[in-house]
Amino acid sequence: MLANIQPDHPAYSLVINGEDFQFMKLIKQDKLMYALSDRFTLYRRENKLYKVLNILKKLGQVLS
Repeated sequence: MLANIQPDHPAYSLVINGEDFQFMKLIKQDKLMYALSDRFTLYRRENKLYKVLNILKKLGQVLS
């Protein structure tokens, strides 16, 4: 994220550890500012895979 070639624009990433998903946003201003989404988990009955897939789908639509 720090190697973003467009420093005027925020950088986005998705962090996955196997069962948990979390989105991150980095804004480079005078200071580096991170924003974290809620953590989405596939653990037990809290299957939030559909929410993660919907977010990824919307990001794909915005980027294309």
